Amino acid sequence: MYRPPHFRPHEEGAAYRAIETWPLALLVTAGLEATHLPMWREGDVLTGHVAKPNPHWQQTMDGAAALAVFSGPSAYISPGFYASKAEHGRVVPTWNYVAVHVHGHIAWLHDEAEKLRIVRALTDRFEAAEAKPWSVDDAPAAYVTAMLSGIVGVRLTIERVEAQFKLSQNRAEDDRSGVELGLDARSDVGSREIARLMRGK
Repeated sequence: MYRPPHFRPHEEGAAYRAIETWPLALLVTAGLEATHLPMWREGDVLTGHVAKPNPHWQQTMDGAAALAVFSGPSAYISPGFYASKAEHGRVVPTWNYVAVHVHGHIAWLHDEAEKLRIVRALTDRFEAAEAKPWSVDDAPAAYVTAMLSGIVGVRLTIERVEAQFKLSQNRAEDDRSGVELGLDARSDVGSREIARLMRGK
């Protein structure tokens, strides 16, 4: 990942918080095999699962290098947002965004108990905010067993994490304020979320 210094998060935990906030990953391995799946960090590993018919796991050996890409909110930045446009006109469009790249090596998991553990962990994590959280135990045991037979677990051992929080840090304060105001005036979620992150909230 190309990461100019001013776009790198200065806090060590920022990348992991981004993964927790936006957990849908694009898992990429050699041969340009790619799968979207939610992943959950447990210490120095990311875990998740793919459908058994997905050829990704069959075409990627255990121990292969892998990259998990997590994308947060993003927004187009118009040159019209910048105060400096009126001053000298030397401005161009850009895009603000949050992205985290996790590099490591992959293992495919077939053990039923391990797959159930992964499914429970993911379910409990994402159901926690629901008014009436659903549990794996709410489904008939035979049905859960049948569903587990249709997935393959995945574990990515984390070796390197790169994060980029591109939030107009390279612009003057007046330009940054203009970007925040411009984004707040839009109705889309990405623009509003980028404005919030720019304010450090």
